[in-house]
Amino acid sequence: MTNEELMRRAIELSKTSVRNGGGPFGAVIARDGEIIAEGSNKVTIDNDPTAHAEVSTIREACKKLGTFDLSGCVIYTSCEPCPMCFGAIYWAHLEKIYYANDRKDAGKIGFDDDFIYEEIAIQPQYRKKPSEILLRNEAIEAFKMWELKDDKTEY
Repeated sequence: MTNEELMRRAIELSKTSVRNGGGPFGAVIARDGEIIAEGSNKVTIDNDPTAHAEVSTIREACKKLGTFDLSGCVIYTSCEPCPMCFGAIYWAHLEKIYYANDRKDAGKIGFDDDFIYEEIAIQPQYRKKPSEILLRNEAIEAFKMWELKDDKTEY
């Protein structure tokens, strides 16, 4: 399939999602023009704030391919990814992101992620949801264990 055909599929998934009670977002992951996985926004359907189209599609692709590394795959999403999805795309090692609507388009219909982008740049203690270090000396033990582990699977 061409890039345009794959994007049209993501857009169709976003429309179907709206018709079925989900949010207006769809995504497709493909490798060499072949669809590996597809999905749509199911936040309200599944009562899961992480069930964005991109995250759901990444989960499906990883399950189908039996790996957490989607190198060589590309994501087509009906809208520019939010910060959570953007991070998930990087963690999954997807090669490229194609998107149709941008985050300004999403903001105009009530999906405004700019406040998250702004919060990320602020020092944790000054964010609207303040962060505080707690029991670091106890938690660091797991990091030390990981660092010394010879048979770890790095990601």
